[in-house]
Amino acid sequence: MKEEQKAKTVTEEEKAYIHWLVQTAGAGSRGFLRALDTLGTPREIYAMAASGKLAGKLTERFRRKAALLSESCGQFDVQGEYAGFTERGIRLVSDSEASYPKRLAGIPDRPYALYYVGALPPEDRPAVALIGARDCTEYGRYMARQFGAALAGAGVQVISGMARGIDGVGQESALRVGGYSMGVLGCGVDICYPRENGELYEALLTGGGVCSEYPPGMEPRALLFPPRNRIISGLSDAVMVIEAREKSGTLITVDMALEQGREVYALPGRATDPLSGGCNRLIRQGAGLVSSPEELLEEILGPEEGRAAGAGGRGKDIQTTLVFLEGPAGELLSVLDFNPLPVQEIQRKYLEKYGKTIGFSELYQALLELCAQGHAGQAGGGYFMRILKQ
Repeated sequence: MKEEQKAKTVTEEEKAYIHWLVQTAGAGSRGFLRALDTLGTPREIYAMAASGKLAGKLTERFRRKAALLSESCGQFDVQGEYAGFTERGIRLVSDSEASYPKRLAGIPDRPYALYYVGALPPEDRPAVALIGARDCTEYGRYMARQFGAALAGAGVQVISGMARGIDGVGQESALRVGGYSMGVLGCGVDICYPRENGELYEALLTGGGVCSEYPPGMEPRALLFPPRNRIISGLSDAVMVIEAREKSGTLITVDMALEQGREVYALPGRATDPLSGGCNRLIRQGAGLVSSPEELLEEILGPEEGRAAGAGGRGKDIQTTLVFLEGPAGELLSVLDFNPLPVQEIQRKYLEKYGKTIGFSELYQALLELCAQGHAGQAGGGYFMRILKQ
């Protein structure tokens, strides 16, 4: 039935009733919303609910929710609510429309409707979900920048969750080279979360898009984020994991991607790094091992086209560099790691590498100078790390 409906156009008036259903029943009530599909259009559902006849047409399992719809009919301004957010540039597409993303339409638990601002992902271009840890390492940030820029430079769409860390860094880099990126939110599309990614949110609105199955005004809550991960993978042809712990939300997206038949790739890391544990385990379990953007492009686009894209892509415009300094500052910088280290450990590594000691005060002052120059960063509590300059 749904496939037949794909060819028809849904009017703005009908979309207002779709929004009423999602707002009242809840976006997570997908079973209930599917059951309503068998009874008629959303507008016809509203008429049945208003007359009190809806509950009698549903099984006992759904009668409580049917009662909620009936109660809302006298309180919910259907057309007014819909106009309220469309006037702010927010659009709604239902899964019965031709414009509903085809990749998403193919997953078994697709959203009943999708709210979005900006542009939906073009169907004729490959898409990759670039995901990873929120509390990523400096190395993870560096690789996320490289992958985001290289994918976008080769014309590959970058899909992610606009989260702090790997997600946001990869999307930011994709947009900076003029590529397309879609942010999938665990709240309403009119809410920027996390707030620290405000600049990225604004950039996505103009250079890509943001979408959510949750209606406008829905505040972020922890329980809303795991379900949105299936949309991230659903909008993508493949998933690339940059950094992940052994147990993390990133791996929820991976599980959903595998259920959807998507390819999964992971960046390998050192056995001693906690944030590489998840990636290394994924590789042991059969995920594709990818150590550079060029390798991923070859996997996504094919060997010949991938090599050409990797060699000439716009990602070259956003290179970050590993700086080498002369003298004592260079020696100290060489013992720093991309993961934060305590001053005592830096002192020990310096002695081990160069065979000479450096006093605590002198060391601390030198580290602060490296931070001021942008070569190092302080993670708090006397921890320092190396920074890749951009």
